[in-house]
Amino acid sequence: MTMAAVVVWVVEGTWRSCVDAARTHAPSDAEFVLLHVSDVSGAAHGAFAGLLGRARPDRDPGTRLAGLAAASAGELLDAAAGRLDRPCRRETRTGRREREVVAALEDAALLVLARDGDRDRLGPKSLGPATRFVVDHAPCPVLLVWPAPAPDLATIPPPPHH
Repeated sequence: MTMAAVVVWVVEGTWRSCVDAARTHAPSDAEFVLLHVSDVSGAAHGAFAGLLGRARPDRDPGTRLAGLAAASAGELLDAAAGRLDRPCRRETRTGRREREVVAALEDAALLVLARDGDRDRLGPKSLGPATRFVVDHAPCPVLLVWPAPAPDLATIPPPPHH
């Protein structure tokens, strides 16, 4: 029987903490998937089509951005695979980040991702909108890590006044 995968969401700026958490908390014989999602080129295609029309598709910046995003994702996944230092599969997707991550979790045993919001205090604002969506909709257990040491417990917001 094949073990379901441990998916590590690889994002610039936080990927190291996610890879380290996967190495620490997932079984060493797990199937690891390093996942990167790019949503830049779709916005550029849409802006170009909406503002400038479709008469000159050879000037569409989305095509160039898609190539740059793919190269950047490849470099990031290579660095993450090197840090993981275990056999892994690399997956790149393009589209709305939050929806693509959730879609990639269909057969996952665990998702490892990092907080990406306010890193100065504990609380719900420590998650950005895409990460909040993924945490709320993941069909598997989620390991949510701080990309740096967690803030002090004194940073918890006070309870609301009655």
